[in-house]
Amino acid sequence: MNKFYTLVNKLSLWGAYLSALLLISLVVLILVEIFIRYFFDMSTMIADEYSGYLYLASIFLGLAYTFTQDAHIRINIITSKLSKKANSIVDVVAGTITIALLTFALFRTILFTYDSYEMQMVSEAVSETPLYLTQIVMPIGIILFILAVIAFVLKGLKNDI
Repeated sequence: MNKFYTLVNKLSLWGAYLSALLLISLVVLILVEIFIRYFFDMSTMIADEYSGYLYLASIFLGLAYTFTQDAHIRINIITSKLSKKANSIVDVVAGTITIALLTFALFRTILFTYDSYEMQMVSEAVSETPLYLTQIVMPIGIILFILAVIAFVLKGLKNDI
């Protein structure tokens, strides 16, 4: 079981590294666009489009790491008044519901990405980027997130219930 936790933590960390790299790329792209517009009165023509793609990818790839670091928003107005054991039960139930919802989201994003691939959809911008290439990070990020929540639920079941 420890190997699973270690694997999930490493995958989450690599997702966070990639997310950070994509955010840095986003900033560089915007700075290049500003520089070119200011000094050369030209445009890259892709900065707006690709900054959206980079932002989407950084969000989805960072979800699992954010969860493993307890950085997602938690509303604990009720759980703060519960015992440790009751709090653990609530966490396991909430985690299980989260896995179910994320599994549905995974299914939908896979269908969404596959449809884009099957219909050979491209962006409407100048680049005509195949959309499935930009959408593939959604199911990947959700898979990482599901693994992180599964590890959380298993730890809750193992330690406190």
